[in-house]
Amino acid sequence: MKNIIIIGARGFKYNYGGWETFVTNLVANYHDANTKFYIPDLNHNKEEDLKIINKDGVISPQIYVPKQGFVTMFTFTIKAVRYFKKYIKEQKLENTVLYILGCKVGPLFLFWKKAFHKMGVKILINPDGLEWQRAKWSWWIKQCFKISERTMIKYSDYCICDSKAILEYVNQKYAKYHTITKYISYGAYLDNKSNNQNALALMKENDIKPHNYYLIVGRFIPENNYEVMIKEFMKTKIKKDLVIICNLEENKFYQQLKISTNFEIDKRIKFIGSVYDQDELKTFRDLAYAYLHGHSAGGTNPSLLEALSTTKVNILYDVAYNKEVGLDSCFYFNRDEDNLKNVLEKVDKLSKDECLKYERLAKKRISDSYTWDIVANNYQKLFAEILK
Repeated sequence: MKNIIIIGARGFKYNYGGWETFVTNLVANYHDANTKFYIPDLNHNKEEDLKIINKDGVISPQIYVPKQGFVTMFTFTIKAVRYFKKYIKEQKLENTVLYILGCKVGPLFLFWKKAFHKMGVKILINPDGLEWQRAKWSWWIKQCFKISERTMIKYSDYCICDSKAILEYVNQKYAKYHTITKYISYGAYLDNKSNNQNALALMKENDIKPHNYYLIVGRFIPENNYEVMIKEFMKTKIKKDLVIICNLEENKFYQQLKISTNFEIDKRIKFIGSVYDQDELKTFRDLAYAYLHGHSAGGTNPSLLEALSTTKVNILYDVAYNKEVGLDSCFYFNRDEDNLKNVLEKVDKLSKDECLKYERLAKKRISDSYTWDIVANNYQKLFAEILK
């Protein structure tokens, strides 16, 4: 029996973000009865602490952590690693892989590495995107992320990257540590047609007409280039709307954008807040004329794959992480004055046949390289290789 412990997502079958989607779909598409998964849940109920729940065969210990803002996931990851160090020893688990998503435990991992190796555990790390690049962090926090990244890659047996650009970065920067590196992509589903009634009601409420809007979906942070996309869209004479789905609620960045772009004077720009339900998001993507993806930091972004699998035309920020996914199936823009304006005006004049051509190319990118079947199969081969 192979025992695969995955730490770093908020839990298994949690409807939240990228890592939660990853663990849920990895397990759902993993076809090996000789593998058992262990995925801890972040739990804010102290009375549930350390209770073990079996979710469709996945062992999910409930790890209590009070709500602590961005520190919550650091605390959760540390407590989960400590929990499984004890659990592996008590249960005498063999053929075990410890897979940590993100670089959250940093130098502390140096003290745990020997204990895990002594028990025969193979340690994998996925650095995700380069967290220290994000504009929202202070200089000190960025330095902590860099130290954490370096320490965890150095003391892991394998480093798994879901972006070829991140893999290249790791191979160049950390070659002296001789950690084995592998590329395994993130995933998406191709069958993304949807007719969600809640989404349709939200469109009606905001006077949004199907196939008559550009769409942005993503975290509401500066490095996702909201300011550039809004300003450049406002310059155009496009009659379609710009629909923005993001966590604007109580977000200081929203107030800053009001001042820097004055978007409130443009009735085409419609912020509709957060939408977390995946079926609702499918409907918004499916009925969009085109999708705008401004992410400039991180690796392969889940929302990008979901857009390519659903939306006909996709316009991406010109950075290596995005171009390796989109290739020739997408349009690209940069921060230069009028660059995105010109791209938008070109896209807006595409014929129906041209839109269908880009849709076919985008879906081919997903079917060739990014389905969850491909991702799960690659992990199955990797775990078999590690534990052979």
